[in-house]
Amino acid sequence: MPRTRVHLVRHGEVHNPEGILYGRLDGYRLSERGRAMAQRLAEHFTGPGFDVVHLVASPLQRAQETIEPLSRALDIPVCTDERVIEADSVFEGLDLAPNPRQLAHPRHWKHLLNPFVPSWGEPYREQVARMTDAIRVARAAAEGHDAVIVSHQSPIWMTRLALEGRGVLHDPRRRQCTLASVTTLTFDGATLVGLDYSEPAADLLVGAVAIT
Repeated sequence: MPRTRVHLVRHGEVHNPEGILYGRLDGYRLSERGRAMAQRLAEHFTGPGFDVVHLVASPLQRAQETIEPLSRALDIPVCTDERVIEADSVFEGLDLAPNPRQLAHPRHWKHLLNPFVPSWGEPYREQVARMTDAIRVARAAAEGHDAVIVSHQSPIWMTRLALEGRGVLHDPRRRQCTLASVTTLTFDGATLVGLDYSEPAADLLVGAVAIT
């Protein structure tokens, strides 16, 4: 059976000086560092060992801007896919970076009762379901070659946990899914035979700010 790789890429750093939890909110573009990360990813996937024939991105601006240099370099159009969008959250719009203690306010308690769901937003299982469906379609479109999907930390990490047979309960601070990271799924036909992780823009992570 032909080997196919689907690369799940987290977007680059976002311009967000107020420290807002932006989630699915409109208007959050890449920072200057984020644009450098996007260019690094383009160089990575156009280098030796890759044969990218299919590009997919979340509809959010930061994902579209992350994949744009690669699309331009390969002269391949980007398929925008709602299934790889960021997880929904009731905390969108809060300035959590400068003021994380606001989550302790009683009005937020009802959203913090169940870490397994999670009760503050889109259930983990729903994130995994939509991501695996998008991965299946991308794998078929790139059969025998490589596909790149630019998505977001939570959907990528939850999908990895599910594929590795691990439980959903975890410390978000320990997710192995940095900005501009690549989680690579290797398929033999439709069967997953490998999962790898890399950070092509590792040197750009020093000083970077990530607020999903």
